[in-house]
Amino acid sequence: MSDRLFIFDTTLRDGEQVPGCQLNTVEKIQVAKQLEQLGVDVIEAGFPISSPGDFNSVIEISKAVTWPTICALTRAVEKDIDVAAESLEYAKRKRIHTGIGTSDSHIQFKFNSTREEIIERAVAAVKYAKKYVEDVEFYAEDAGRTDNEYLARVIEAVIKAGATVCNIPDTTGYCLPSEYGEKIKYLMEHVDGLSSGKAILSTHCHNDLGMATANTMSGILNGARQVEVTINGIGERAGNTSLEEIAMILKCHKHLGIDTNINTTKIYPTSRMVSSLMNMPVQPNKAVVGRNAFAHSSGIHQDGVLKNVQTYEIMDPKDVGLNDNSIVLTARSGRAALKHRLEELGVKIEDEKKVDAIYQKFLALADRKKEVNDEDILTLAGADSAENHAVRLDFLQVTTGMGVRSVASIGLDISGQKFEAAATGNGPVDAAIKGLKKIIMKQMTLKEFTIQAISKGSDDMGKVHMQVEYNGNLYYGFGANTDIVTASVEAYIDCINKFK
Repeated sequence: MSDRLFIFDTTLRDGEQVPGCQLNTVEKIQVAKQLEQLGVDVIEAGFPISSPGDFNSVIEISKAVTWPTICALTRAVEKDIDVAAESLEYAKRKRIHTGIGTSDSHIQFKFNSTREEIIERAVAAVKYAKKYVEDVEFYAEDAGRTDNEYLARVIEAVIKAGATVCNIPDTTGYCLPSEYGEKIKYLMEHVDGLSSGKAILSTHCHNDLGMATANTMSGILNGARQVEVTINGIGERAGNTSLEEIAMILKCHKHLGIDTNINTTKIYPTSRMVSSLMNMPVQPNKAVVGRNAFAHSSGIHQDGVLKNVQTYEIMDPKDVGLNDNSIVLTARSGRAALKHRLEELGVKIEDEKKVDAIYQKFLALADRKKEVNDEDILTLAGADSAENHAVRLDFLQVTTGMGVRSVASIGLDISGQKFEAAATGNGPVDAAIKGLKKIIMKQMTLKEFTIQAISKGSDDMGKVHMQVEYNGNLYYGFGANTDIVTASVEAYIDCINKFK
């Protein structure tokens, strides 16, 4: 009989902490519903006390999602727990996730406390949360650098206090897989409540040294039965363990006898939805969901794949939701076909006016391309959010070439008023942005500029992600167009529309 591994998705909490990736409540609900279709067991919906937005998001996600457990994060503070419990009022299955740092570094420098006092605070927090919900998860922050013997004392104490899940985070991504696996093994062998089944251990690994997935797998192999993961591995600093990597490792290594509830055919559309909504490009060589994950350029590899796909592919692309024979959308495709394809990709749009707006953009794009692919469609859906912005691009004309100075003429619509400017620059993008700055007379500094080509064709959509500094704050913008100069200007305008 196979062991059951529970998938705890923290895309909407830890993943959303990435600068520039913040979602509004409507977008969070959209992601939560997709996670439900994907089959995750627990959705960490937010940190309710941190902001009114997070509090409201947990409430609305609780209403929108049916069967997954909805989890709210807290510190080991009674007020945090009170607010979390209030936010979970409408959840069908609810969990409070409370905890405290347990490493000597955290105890000494963060809390100015002692080991015994930390255990007392941990137990008190779990007991207090238990007054509100039966399902209480405890996290031992920086467990990766916590002495195993002391960590076992903490875990045993919180299980006795009522914790049902004990999270062992490698908060800094420091552990080697062997060290992290030994830590889980030590706890399994030395904590009474784990061997009796009163509670389970959970992994929560960060990717600072590129070992998050390896550490998580080592934890699973040594007894952990919940994993805390994010879509595309997004998260604090270098990110978290990728949900898609763990799901497909276990699917490929069936001999391990460990099952999840994940519907792997939903992985790719979920990945693209999160990437689009959070303005976070998926690196081309990303395992499982990168655009090169099933690409072969080496002649030797191509020869092998043509003879038998299993020579170089251990996964069937269809298993992760990549359909080589997906519906081809062209300028002759109808509105219904576009809406159906969006829904298949995890984007359900109820507002018919928004569908119309996306369809018009789709037709314009389809006139410029032979066919419109899934990435294009998701990009159009994501870019549509700019329709109601105060500043919009009216027109852009650029003259450029070898040995000549680039010249740009640009027109903006600012709350219904029309403005025009022209500028020269060191290249078409530089000229266009200088023209933009002549109209928007503010001290702005471009800090980051990333271009992501969607696929191989020269007529395909390009996505641009920008970071602009204004008044000491950083703002993140996104633009998409078959013309990369236009996409760049739209990304800059997206930043401007977010200025406070």
